[in-house]
Amino acid sequence: MKRLTTVIILALFSSCGKSLKESNSNEQKLSINTEKSKTMKKVLFVLTSHEDLGDTGLKTGFWIEEFAAPYYLLKDKGVEITLASPKGGQPPIDPKSASPDFQTPATVRFNDDKETQKVLSRTIKLETVNQADYDAVFYPGGHGPLWDLAEDKNSIALIEDFYKNNKPIAAVCHAPAIFKHTKSTNGTSLVNGKKVTGFTNGEEEAVQLTSVVPFLVEDMLKSNGGIYSKKADWNPYAVEDGLLITGQNPASSELVAELLLEKLK
Repeated sequence: MKRLTTVIILALFSSCGKSLKESNSNEQKLSINTEKSKTMKKVLFVLTSHEDLGDTGLKTGFWIEEFAAPYYLLKDKGVEITLASPKGGQPPIDPKSASPDFQTPATVRFNDDKETQKVLSRTIKLETVNQADYDAVFYPGGHGPLWDLAEDKNSIALIEDFYKNNKPIAAVCHAPAIFKHTKSTNGTSLVNGKKVTGFTNGEEEAVQLTSVVPFLVEDMLKSNGGIYSKKADWNPYAVEDGLLITGQNPASSELVAELLLEKLK
């Protein structure tokens, strides 16, 4: 009887010990996950909702490469990404960016990535976004932003809020159009006296849209006091000046993401 009692006690002790270990292990995992959540950087991507290419009857939107390359570069490094657009839902994709001539490893990956396509189809409305929830903001280009994001009051306020809170703002190709109306706290243009780049006048002329777009990115940045620079048309080129990171064209999208990633470290 004594032996049976001893066996039962030992079994209970062993079971309790195991439960305690499991409990501690679960608490450690929860602590690690909580800590990981705290340290994980969060970047907001803002995409255009505009799809009409002026009065041409053609469609535009965002350029796939300028979304996909930065998205995967940041995501693969553990950055948490949220997608937003003025109207919410599926942002329009510039049909030309899906043509075979403009495919890159990033666009090929996107084309096979049903999960990311699903996330993209459910962008949140820009008006619901709070900069306090993110560490940086990134704007992919395409011609769409020239019409909506350049004039969007929510986007303008958001960019100014990010800047006031010392958080990076990145934009590539036509996306530097977002700085058309943004102001610093002293009332001057946000790009005034800052080194910037963006889609060149020569590149716009090459795609025969100079007379279609509402304004030229290069001219706007210069008129707003930006210290504009560029490389030869279609060459990769990105510029960082303080919190602002800008890229010249689609080939520059990954360079912009790399500079942003470095800024987040």
